Amino acid sequence: MGGYPRRMRRTALAVLVVAFVAAACQLPPPPSPVPPPTSPAPTPAPSVSLTQVNDLGGAAAIAMATRPADSTLYVGTLPGHVFAVTGATRVEVLDLSSLVIQGGGERGLLGMTFSPDGTKLYVHYSATGTGATVVDEFAVSAAVPGVFNVETRRQVLTVPQPQANHNGGSLLFGPDAMLYLALGDGGGGNDGAPNYAANNHAVGGNGQSLQTLLGKIVRIDPTPSGVLGYTIPPLNPFVGVTDTGGTARGEIWSYGLRNPFRMSFDRSTGDLWVGDVGQGAREEADFVAAGDATHPGGKGANFGWNRREGTIAGPDATLPNSAGGTLIDPIFDVDHSHGDCAIIGGYVYRGSSIPGLVGQYLYTDNCNGRIRALTRSGATATNRDLGVAAAGPTSFAEDNSGELYVLTLSHGFYRIGPP
Repeated sequence: MGGYPRRMRRTALAVLVVAFVAAACQLPPPPSPVPPPTSPAPTPAPSVSLTQVNDLGGAAAIAMATRPADSTLYVGTLPGHVFAVTGATRVEVLDLSSLVIQGGGERGLLGMTFSPDGTKLYVHYSATGTGATVVDEFAVSAAVPGVFNVETRRQVLTVPQPQANHNGGSLLFGPDAMLYLALGDGGGGNDGAPNYAANNHAVGGNGQSLQTLLGKIVRIDPTPSGVLGYTIPPLNPFVGVTDTGGTARGEIWSYGLRNPFRMSFDRSTGDLWVGDVGQGAREEADFVAAGDATHPGGKGANFGWNRREGTIAGPDATLPNSAGGTLIDPIFDVDHSHGDCAIIGGYVYRGSSIPGLVGQYLYTDNCNGRIRALTRSGATATNRDLGVAAAGPTSFAEDNSGELYVLTLSHGFYRIGPP
């Protein structure tokens, strides 16, 4: 990271190493009202509040998962420790640190989710030694909090990574009970352009190639099938499709992504939202409705990287997208003039404690931490600042009742509530 030119540092959690090291020496202040932006725009009055739930002892909170009939919040940290949290009480229930690469910047434990019935935990992490993307499965007892059996570990999926950054992050079950994994383009800058082969990227970029899982949203059934640790759903959009120079990967659901660090489905509508981290100019939020006539829930959607960065030209804008079809515009993008550098996508709020926020999509940025909301109107969205910020946010999370949380590098996590 330190050796990259400036345009290559604009990666999801590009400030993660610096912030995490600094946090080990001195914790930053707790969340506070947003500092004045660089433009004359006034600072908004807070529309929400942030209440610390648990500080996790200063560890870097990275992912949260819940399961049915269990009010426990299960929180994972970047080094690979999973805690069962009930208010101020936390108990470590799973230690994955021997599997997870340590001190790896954008690498580490990146995502986790329970199966719909709550009997299994799935984790996404960067493997020690190789840095490869790995998805593992662990059995969980019916007790509350759950008891995790390390000996039941089963590897579901592994994907080699050519560079150390752009590993993606989100791992979740969709409304269809399939397992979705968000993966970045393999790292470096420009998705390997112009010297694709020398940078170990597919010609034209991993994001546009249907022969790699990098730069994609992957959709699988985690049930083993033949030699695979999973089953490829037969209705995935590229099953049996021939791509330029070879056969497309049937696991692909959506493509054309740079680093979709956080994605979610609206629990009420099933709509897909993706926060895709930009390079030197734009951060973007992508949206596809569950009932979209062409790409329902994101099926077969091409979000444009590296032909585009947000709504502007990307590093290889002149090349055609290899799979054809129309590039999908982001529903919203923002430049870096006010301190944004790496979007942290969130959730559509469906809780009950903040009625005025229902139906709005919350997101933030790893650099400035300002919590914001998008209100969708057709193919566009209006943006508003909610007047609070979190220091070093890494993720949002949603509990069983639809209330939202924001996770941070060194202050644990906070519940988003009324002002």
